[in-house]
Amino acid sequence: MRIPESELIINGDGSAFHIHLKPEELADKVILVGDPGRVDMVGEFLEEKEFRNASREFVSITGKYKGSRITVLSTGIGTDNIDIVLTELDALANVDFSTREIKPEHRALTILRIGTTGAIQEDIPLGSFIFSEISVGCDGLLNWYADMDRINIPEMEEAFKKHTGWDSHLSSPYFVKAGQKLIDAFKEGTVRGVTISAQGFYGPQGRVVRLPLAMPDMLDKFESFRFGEYRITNFEMESSAVAGMAAHLGHQAGTVCCAIANRYLKSSNTDYKPRVRELVEFSLERMAKI
Repeated sequence: MRIPESELIINGDGSAFHIHLKPEELADKVILVGDPGRVDMVGEFLEEKEFRNASREFVSITGKYKGSRITVLSTGIGTDNIDIVLTELDALANVDFSTREIKPEHRALTILRIGTTGAIQEDIPLGSFIFSEISVGCDGLLNWYADMDRINIPEMEEAFKKHTGWDSHLSSPYFVKAGQKLIDAFKEGTVRGVTISAQGFYGPQGRVVRLPLAMPDMLDKFESFRFGEYRITNFEMESSAVAGMAAHLGHQAGTVCCAIANRYLKSSNTDYKPRVRELVEFSLERMAKI
């Protein structure tokens, strides 16, 4: 089946519409960061850098780390941008841009998002590295795609909605597991995470400035939720879409974040950049070995 021009837009130079990467520029291993400025910081660790692309919030570099070819790409903030990025990365890997036909052999990518996060458990100190083994999508993005039950953990979803008294006006949450290769690679040196992927920074993460919340006790409910050996560990804004889109498309993906705030303790660290740099090197070491 030929994919129409309106459904997959290809730029005149042969690159994907938003992220401006060309098929030959994409490595099998991809690191995603939210902040476009962080791409160059990650790029400092790479050798044999091939190019630097920039379009809006999407900045990219491909190079090598200890012989392993890696693409670094910024996404901006939010799951809506992850929908764009994951779809276009998959198209670069699995669609022939000259014919617009899906390639007969599937190419699987290994995708890691590196970011910052707010912990919600008392025993997770600032500076901890949290790997999102399971992400909780409160954003609604994956509900727009078919076969949700193929990637969702319905028993955990139902237990969560019952425990929190989930507001019926909100999108139904979904629970999606990271790729097993990444879970295994990041098992040592990180906190085992169940991560709330929120639709915004303020109300969706329980912050009150001037507007009251639909679920005023949501932080307490999230902190006290248990499902077997799992508990909610942290908030961020992209992990569910990264893991969920990747699972749908046949890729391995996960998210690792540095805790720069603890919502339970009401503490934060604005001087977190050195620790994030440590997380980048920690992550590159593991990505190179996968």
